[in-house]
Amino acid sequence: MALRDMLAAAPEALTDVSLTSCLLPGMNEFDYAALNVTARLATFMLPAALRASFTAGRVSVRPMAYSQIAAFLAEASFDLAIFQVTPPDPGGWCCFGPCADFAALVFSRAKRRMAFINADLPRVSRGPRVRREAIDITIDAPGPFITAAAEADSAERAAIAALVAAHVPNGAALQTGIGGAPAAALACLTDHRGLVVRSGMVTEGYRHLALAGALAGGADHITGLAIGSSDFVSWAANAFTFADAFTTHGPAGLAATPRFTAINSALEVDLFGQINLEWREGLLFGGLGGAPDFARAARRSEGGRSILALPATAKSGSRSRIVARLATPTVSLSRDDADLIITEYGAADLRGADLQTRARRLIAIAAPDQREDLERAWSEMGPF
Repeated sequence: MALRDMLAAAPEALTDVSLTSCLLPGMNEFDYAALNVTARLATFMLPAALRASFTAGRVSVRPMAYSQIAAFLAEASFDLAIFQVTPPDPGGWCCFGPCADFAALVFSRAKRRMAFINADLPRVSRGPRVRREAIDITIDAPGPFITAAAEADSAERAAIAALVAAHVPNGAALQTGIGGAPAAALACLTDHRGLVVRSGMVTEGYRHLALAGALAGGADHITGLAIGSSDFVSWAANAFTFADAFTTHGPAGLAATPRFTAINSALEVDLFGQINLEWREGLLFGGLGGAPDFARAARRSEGGRSILALPATAKSGSRSRIVARLATPTVSLSRDDADLIITEYGAADLRGADLQTRARRLIAIAAPDQREDLERAWSEMGPF
């Protein structure tokens, strides 16, 4: 907020400036490009708040999965990099708090470094840190950090969560992504044992797993970001190892992790198993995120599974999220990446399934009043 307020008060500082930032829908959506018509912003997702500047050509979107973003940032060069850090400890070390995914990768690539020192930012016990003297410009800026409210419970999400939990083994290396269904799944895993966290982000449900004894004792539970209430984030700062996106999203390392189980969501899945993560009603929305990295790693992990959990319908039940064929300009996850698709009506295992079997299994987990239309559409498309 300190940076936003500073630039909003002096928009001339952005004249002919090119910014790069990984803005996340629902978390940090401020449109810096709107402050000055000559400013340009490059990002990797498209939060709704950036739509006007995107349409005007002031915002560009790089369609990259998280591991690719990490590689891009680690090789880029920036005139100025801006961070939020904790005050230095007695040894002179600052840390990035419970948000380590990209900051450490960029720090060494910047010609100059500016940091907002936030005394209210939780200091993580295990995570990247930097020397105070390595920062060129510091500004004291105590105040709230990014938080998020817990997703509202619903019977639909509870049904999905129970089905997801049945496919998570004890001892799984667990990852969950953004969305109500993945978050709800955590509530159904409290009876599991030996779970190890290998997630790009952690949310409130992970504290419940820890308190229930579901997380493996003595294990190194790794994440890149904690998001939730301020109380949860403060707890998470000492409960997890915070690592950069190379560690949290690197497909090779995750694929070598036994029982790596990825639980993510999607906007649409078609009867071929093709998955849409980015487009809503014909408009680019959000981005790839980490789902491609996690899906591919889970498919290759010994005993791993890639689970996509989503409600069967959108718009109060009027629109099926299981569709005959994607109408989007791009496919976010190919049919080869599809594994286990779960809605409140069941689970469709697509591993090794032929075209007809895939379609039949996916139609079976669509909303009942949508199945006849899907069967008709599939029949009209074939034979291939």
